[in-house]
Amino acid sequence: MPVRTRNPRSVTNENDENSNATARVTRAKAAATLNVDELAMPTKPLLSKKTAAHANPARKRAVLGDVSNVTKVEAADGKKPVGKPGLVSKAAQPTGIQKKTTATRSALTTKEINKKAETKRTGPGSIVAQKRKTLSTAATSAAVKENTPEEGKPSRKKVHTLDAETKTNTEAKAVKPAREEAPSSPELLAVEPAERPPTPEAVRALDSEDLDDPLMVAEYANEIFEYLRDLECNSIPNPQYMSHQDDLEWKTRGILVDWLVEVHTRFGLLPETLFLAVNIVDRFLSEKVVQLDRLQLVGITAMFIASKYEEVLSPHVANFRHVADDGFSEAEILGAERFVLATLNYDLSYPNPMNFLRRISKADNYDIQSRTIGKYLMEISLLDHRLLGHRPSHIAAAAMYLARLILDRGEWDETLKYYAGYSEEEIQPVVLVMIDYMARPVIHEAFFKKYASKRFLKASILTRQWAKKNAHLYGIVDTHQTLDEIS
Repeated sequence: MPVRTRNPRSVTNENDENSNATARVTRAKAAATLNVDELAMPTKPLLSKKTAAHANPARKRAVLGDVSNVTKVEAADGKKPVGKPGLVSKAAQPTGIQKKTTATRSALTTKEINKKAETKRTGPGSIVAQKRKTLSTAATSAAVKENTPEEGKPSRKKVHTLDAETKTNTEAKAVKPAREEAPSSPELLAVEPAERPPTPEAVRALDSEDLDDPLMVAEYANEIFEYLRDLECNSIPNPQYMSHQDDLEWKTRGILVDWLVEVHTRFGLLPETLFLAVNIVDRFLSEKVVQLDRLQLVGITAMFIASKYEEVLSPHVANFRHVADDGFSEAEILGAERFVLATLNYDLSYPNPMNFLRRISKADNYDIQSRTIGKYLMEISLLDHRLLGHRPSHIAAAAMYLARLILDRGEWDETLKYYAGYSEEEIQPVVLVMIDYMARPVIHEAFFKKYASKRFLKASILTRQWAKKNAHLYGIVDTHQTLDEIS
């Protein structure tokens, strides 16, 4: 039995195909009624409403172009196109309302269109405004360079005078950029340092060798030692303070300092600690009258204060009490510490002579022998009261000069003179006192024994032999009396 088909054009109700008997026709009759053009068209599958609307080739997305996945079709090999086919923009969906517009606006535009839109932003924070300022500044700089007499050379800062300032203001009014900016040239930013006294040509620039070492702070070395030299006058004690001490004498002070040298050696403290301790004792005795039985307490307290100021790990107060043969309690030492510091107004900024000795030793190529003997000669100023009124830098310069003289290291040249700060004539008074002390009999046993060891190259023995041999060359004849007898 032949299969009967229906004509879709004649069916009024698709749910009730048998409702109209006259609409039933055969397949051949239906084919005969079709148009010839329709037979030429290939058979297509049924499409949904939205897909059919999108597949219409007459409706193109001129704005999106081929960026959207709407116009993508399947490849020839049958693979699916790249992208999600379900994503369709709202503008592509057909609606019953059509909006008449003269130009189409899209969110996806090229970079050139965005750059044109940015040109409208002329605020101070926009990139275009900054570029305009840079171009205007460059144009102004070029105009100024053309007016300068010397071409090809950058402009430098000039001395501000009335005529120059008026001329500068006139030029600034004539050509003024949109915004004043800081000069980017390193020559304009450089500030000339303060004028310094010129270094002699014969002096070697030793600090330039340490510019690569940040621990040496070579760029601040001259300023540091100039500050220390200015500070020396404030820390010098009264060289005649023994005149107002009723129970004390210079001999008694020498015994105390010699004992402090022994305590310093037993604890193995730094050389700076010993110099600061003796300075505290002398400054305190310059202000206060001390009884004989309390002098040792002043000395041990001064060493306790100096060790806490200079040392990384200072000995405990119980150690100082034990060294003093338990003659004073810990409470007495701590009470004396507060009293001494209050008397000195808590001012412990003492320019230590060891700093100046190291400075001069740098000019001496760090010779270990001359430096060791210089330390011994410098510590003579702690025991000999005749050197009490001299500056620490003066003591250090004389010690290095005499050490080089004993070891025959050469003349006191311009480099040593520059870094020591004293000439050979200025050093001579201190050198004579040191030679006189070494040529006389030994009265400070602990001090002499300390530097008679191999650790200090037997400096006390070597210098004493040289002083006895050459004392007459410096006018020192009578060397039989001790220091205590001549004082």
